Amino acid sequence: MPKIRTNKTAAKRFKVTGSGKLRRRKARATHLRRRKSKRAKRELASDVPVSDADQKRIRRILQLGKR
Repeated sequence: MPKIRTNKTAAKRFKVTGSGKLRRRKARATHLRRRKSKRAKRELASDVPVSDADQKRIRRILQLGKR
């Protein structure tokens, strides 16, 4: 039986917190930065939790199971 592999693309984009929640980076943070205000850049720099609708799918891709 072949080994189950983690999707490395997804592994680079999502982090698992100590309590098992998934976090992701915000979109539009790196492109055309000079026209964004300091406040907008600061807010885009923070991580946000993954929505509940996407949790199950991302956990399956990352081979996390039910943590």
